[in-house]
Amino acid sequence: MVYRVTLIPGDGIGPEVTEATRRVLEATGVAFQWDIAEAGADIIDKYGTPLPDSVLESVRKNKVALKGPITTPVGSGFRSVNVALRKKLDLYACVRPCKTYHGVPSPYEDVDLVVVRENEEDLYAGIEFERGTPEALKLIQLTAEAKRGNINEDSGISLKVISEMASRRIVRFAFEYACAYCRKKVTAISKANILKFSDGLFLKVAREVADGYSGIEFEDKLVDNMTMQLVKNPRQFDVIVAPNLYGDILSDLCAGLVGGLGVAPGANVGDEVAVFEPTHGSAPRYSGQNKANPMAMMLSGVMMLRHLGERDAADRLEKAVADVIIDGKSVTYDIMPDRTSGVGTSQVADAVIEKLAAG
Repeated sequence: MVYRVTLIPGDGIGPEVTEATRRVLEATGVAFQWDIAEAGADIIDKYGTPLPDSVLESVRKNKVALKGPITTPVGSGFRSVNVALRKKLDLYACVRPCKTYHGVPSPYEDVDLVVVRENEEDLYAGIEFERGTPEALKLIQLTAEAKRGNINEDSGISLKVISEMASRRIVRFAFEYACAYCRKKVTAISKANILKFSDGLFLKVAREVADGYSGIEFEDKLVDNMTMQLVKNPRQFDVIVAPNLYGDILSDLCAGLVGGLGVAPGANVGDEVAVFEPTHGSAPRYSGQNKANPMAMMLSGVMMLRHLGERDAADRLEKAVADVIIDGKSVTYDIMPDRTSGVGTSQVADAVIEKLAAG
């Protein structure tokens, strides 16, 4: 069988790690037909937008995409292409496994957990009001009239939106993921003791959904306590489900627990479409230097293989990546203990392919 997959190289280091991943995926023996789609900062002059409609059309048609990192400007410029993809394709679940691999410098051993993050609501819904605008002032006035508190007139405002519908489907997704991958526990994250009408709703719905999965242990934790618990003993957790902002922060924290973003894969999944991508950003200062670690992207490819039902190929590729890490000779600088040496992006791909060939 040949799988038709949209391939989005991205920008910054994206094209390099994407090419390395394409090579190792093809080396598994699984057949792909790649539909190349351009997106990101580098194509704005060409298309007038960082996200052409053709990209969305390709992903909708193929149902599966492998995506390199894409730059998101800080504080100004165009809004995130990554967020736009998730919204336009209804990719409501962000799945980020965090797993230790022997040989990656890390303060912990035997960590194997998954953060499931709601992707479309919360503060990342992007409902904002700029300081001093008529809309912002109207909202400030409405808040005062409703006796919800006084807001300084020089405030910028972002709305935190949590709905029952989105909360229910993300928690259900987390439980279904736990069932599909033989996970034993789901932990729901909130700040429901303070944010009673938004996080409180998320927690209420999580508890209701949990009642329908008697075979999976359930617990809930406040986000501030959760950060401490993760640092003290991450091995006590299995699947973590959280609203958008908390999930974003916790997934990076968990990546740090297992050695960094260089080994942190990810996926954005909806009912019809799935896009697989590394957790890390585009690191434009390293673009074109053959220096970036492609393993997070490769492990995202492992997730894609499992999504496609190619479990054997996924297991072989993950083992090949793990074996290269254990050998310690063909890894990038960030995995080296001294962080001053290491091979290039393409050389990592060569080593993984060699391990695949050796079986």
